[in-house]
Amino acid sequence: MKKTAIMIFTAVTALTFGEDSMREFSTAGFHRLEGGGRDVYNFNVGWRFYKGSVEGAEKAAFDDAAWAVVNCPHGLELLPDDASGSINYQGEAWYRKHFEVPVYMKGRRIVLHFEAIMGKSKIWINGALVKEQLGGFLPIVIDVTDVVKHGAKNVVTVLADNSDDPAYPPGKPQEVMDFTYFGGIYRDVWFYSTAPVYITDPNQVDVVAGGGVFAHVDKLSDDTADVSVSTHVANTTSEKQRLTVSSTIIDAEGTPVGKREEPLEIEAGQSATVTSFVTVAEPNLWHPDDPYLYRLVSRVLKDGKVVDGFKTKIGIRTIEFRGTEGFFLNGKPFEDKLMGANRHQDFAYIGNALPNSLHWRDAKKLRNAGLRIVRSAHYPQDPAFMDACNELGLFVIVATPGWQFWNNDPVFAERVYSDIRNMVRRDRNHPSVILWEPILNETHYPDSFAKIAHDITHEEYPFSGCYTAADGSAKGSGFYDVIYSGSKVEGDKAVFTREWGDNVDDWSSHNSPSRVHRSWGETPMLVQAKSYADPRPLYYYGCWEKFYDSPRQLVGGCLWHSFDHYRGYHPDNFYGGIMDPFRQPKYSYYLFQSQRDANLNVPNIENGSMVYIANEMTPFSSQDVRVFSNCEEVRLTVFGKVLETKRPKDSGQKMPSPPIEFEDAYNFMQLRALHRAKKFDEACIVAEGLIDGKVVASHARYPAKRPARLKFSIDFDGIPLVADGSDIVTVIASLVDEQGNVKRLGKERIGFEVEGEGVLLGNHLIGANPRELEWGTAPCLIRSTGRPGKITVRAMVFHEGLNTPLAGEITFESVSPTVSALFSEEDSSSSFYQVGLGHQSKDGASKAELEDIGAQQSEFEHY
Repeated sequence: MKKTAIMIFTAVTALTFGEDSMREFSTAGFHRLEGGGRDVYNFNVGWRFYKGSVEGAEKAAFDDAAWAVVNCPHGLELLPDDASGSINYQGEAWYRKHFEVPVYMKGRRIVLHFEAIMGKSKIWINGALVKEQLGGFLPIVIDVTDVVKHGAKNVVTVLADNSDDPAYPPGKPQEVMDFTYFGGIYRDVWFYSTAPVYITDPNQVDVVAGGGVFAHVDKLSDDTADVSVSTHVANTTSEKQRLTVSSTIIDAEGTPVGKREEPLEIEAGQSATVTSFVTVAEPNLWHPDDPYLYRLVSRVLKDGKVVDGFKTKIGIRTIEFRGTEGFFLNGKPFEDKLMGANRHQDFAYIGNALPNSLHWRDAKKLRNAGLRIVRSAHYPQDPAFMDACNELGLFVIVATPGWQFWNNDPVFAERVYSDIRNMVRRDRNHPSVILWEPILNETHYPDSFAKIAHDITHEEYPFSGCYTAADGSAKGSGFYDVIYSGSKVEGDKAVFTREWGDNVDDWSSHNSPSRVHRSWGETPMLVQAKSYADPRPLYYYGCWEKFYDSPRQLVGGCLWHSFDHYRGYHPDNFYGGIMDPFRQPKYSYYLFQSQRDANLNVPNIENGSMVYIANEMTPFSSQDVRVFSNCEEVRLTVFGKVLETKRPKDSGQKMPSPPIEFEDAYNFMQLRALHRAKKFDEACIVAEGLIDGKVVASHARYPAKRPARLKFSIDFDGIPLVADGSDIVTVIASLVDEQGNVKRLGKERIGFEVEGEGVLLGNHLIGANPRELEWGTAPCLIRSTGRPGKITVRAMVFHEGLNTPLAGEITFESVSPTVSALFSEEDSSSSFYQVGLGHQSKDGASKAELEDIGAQQSEFEHY
């Protein structure tokens, strides 16, 4: 019998977002300054797109009317969330954008700024080739002043080719890579104008340790900080310019706390650098647990009037690695281990094409988990991610692109050197940067390369606080400031573990107790959590306990890996993340969270005491109940009776908060008896965390009963969905019982519908819609349109019957962007992305190639 009516559980989000939630991301490498003389436009909207080779597409008169219209960031295609094994497209892709230059920009300098384009790229303006680039992770900055037309239509054309090419880094074919290239114009694009006299862009001008604004702490005492600020100014006029360069440091409350002005004369067609020393009294020092940021306002003035200017967010801090004494921050020993994770930049369905909000949320999730450091494996990360790390207190190891590949052609090394220079120039002002990794990951390069790479890093950052890192087993490691190694500490240099936690049977099969798909459920996730905490007696390396059972010389380490991610050379995704590719947590996430200090109060992240029960109370759940908590004591109540109270530290382990095991605490037959007696309220497990004898945190776990409905949650994480045509938010449908408990063992297929100013990404071809429940949830990705307004998402069991769970619905709103967009046509939402179905045009990796990968991974493995 067919249903005649559908009941829908509706929720309208009551979330309100204050001004702080509209995060101020950098634009084209700087933060906008009111009255600064720069006009910045979002150039992401309205690109014509074609995937494949096209003859003559670079010509201005080429007819692209049949092409899809898309917005950037754009990653060529949508893929299933388990899409490893090089099924993604590799080859040519074309983009064309039609636009008109605003009238008032005539006579001004005009710049087109791509944060990154993957692979080999060529860029034309009105049919004229203006730039060629090899790479995929660093900015492309083009002065287009002389090639754009005023009062007429213009077209910019981009050829992006992500096919394998050994001539530039990373260089290795994707089919033998441990990550995936993806492709396209996958980061933001900006269009801005300046006066003919302007502060330069360090990634555009080739000035060693120069270009743009370079700020660093020159001296730091208990009372003051002297901040050195170098400003590089260009004069493209035909006359000598007599200028004033002003550097002002403003605190978080908007109060100027230090200012210097310096005169500067620049001949026609020349450029020059001026350096100021700005003193700040009683500075608030940047620390991962107190990431205080100042605004450095840079202005160029002529006759007292501002001709150019912008803001740079800076943190006042000093860092030192003192060999066997370990890591010092702001002149004091850092009293904890620096624990963190590696991060690849991909996300389910969309690959590398994340909007700024998803980068921010990634950083926030890592900080919420208690981590204080991230390694940018294996390339410079998106500028928005770096902005988030500065503001949230997450140290960053910045790595140059590279993975297990060396080309003896000298041009390859030269291109690596260029990448090193440009990554330092891009990221040198970030207080979050703690280490530079200019070598190529797990690669057999020559000693001479290692030395040059180290020297270039110090040439580009010739001040205190610049440290390079390399594997101790790699050639040329003796030149480096910090050594990558495992728990075996040797020598007199500070040691850091770049990757820990993995424990594969062999480097082809990749079976490991650390690699767990979230859908595998309770027992595998518990095994993963134990392997990351303290896997004894099975083995004893690469775990929390081992780090805390080591000297100060071992500063800390980064888990491999924070999130499940795509790979090229293996058919399986990497499943060792503490969250899945949608950023849904596994039990290990709560293990990590339980290691944070309960007394800390870090701005903008989750803080304080926590307790989490890692037992779902299903018929298949373990009788032992594992609890993660950062409290002094945990009291467990089972079925209405206090079982016992345990102190994590009583185990004798050295990690901050060892997991607590309550043996034989849960019995399904006792649960059955309570349910039969209809004593449903007693059928629960409650864990209470106590500090100084007082309950400061609690977690109640109830078994999920009959599935009743679909319930929504939205992963805003404090940031609204911005109506810029590019922003994305994850919406999760959970199968719950009448009380809202998630039915973890449900396997229903869920269909989604979206109405209003939002677009559902993906369809049945990639398993996005309908989507089968995994561990009780079905996520979907919602992209904004270019208009702010209400968005309604509905979810229903795909095959409805009289007794199937009821449909769910949620309504929320997108908000207006803070940066105006420049475009002549909007995206066609239905064709925003093509769906990738696999692209095998050649043979895969040979057995010998895979064995070689495994040998190198084994050689550089850290224990």
